[in-house]
Amino acid sequence: MASIPGKDCGTCTMCCKSLEIEYFNKPMGEWCVNCIHTGGCKIYQDRPQVCRDFVCEWQRERSLPVTLRPDRVGTILIEDPDSDEYRAVCDPSKPLAWRHPLMFKHLVAMAKSGRLVIAKAGMKAWRIYDNGHWSEWA
Repeated sequence: MASIPGKDCGTCTMCCKSLEIEYFNKPMGEWCVNCIHTGGCKIYQDRPQVCRDFVCEWQRERSLPVTLRPDRVGTILIEDPDSDEYRAVCDPSKPLAWRHPLMFKHLVAMAKSGRLVIAKAGMKAWRIYDNGHWSEWA
């Protein structure tokens, strides 16, 4: 699914840092060598399919406000295509960004809708429950 008009990346490069990109042998938490830190990609016109296909949930979901844009809150929202997991992946320099009040409210709402909600920061993960509690996730 494409992004919603008016919800472009702008200067956000969270996916270029926070996500693992196997194509480039890039681990989670390290900058992609092609990332322009002020926004953009050095190889945008020739970027691999994995990068062309990726659209974060902030861009897909009309109801998510600009205040939840990944670079503004330190958390990128992702639908796991292989499961029903709804993931909040944090910038490694802000490992508890998922606890930002607006983000946490959104994650609890997703859990209330029946989704399995997981917040991740590096090797740590937490499950967020519909009652607002959370626990470490293995």
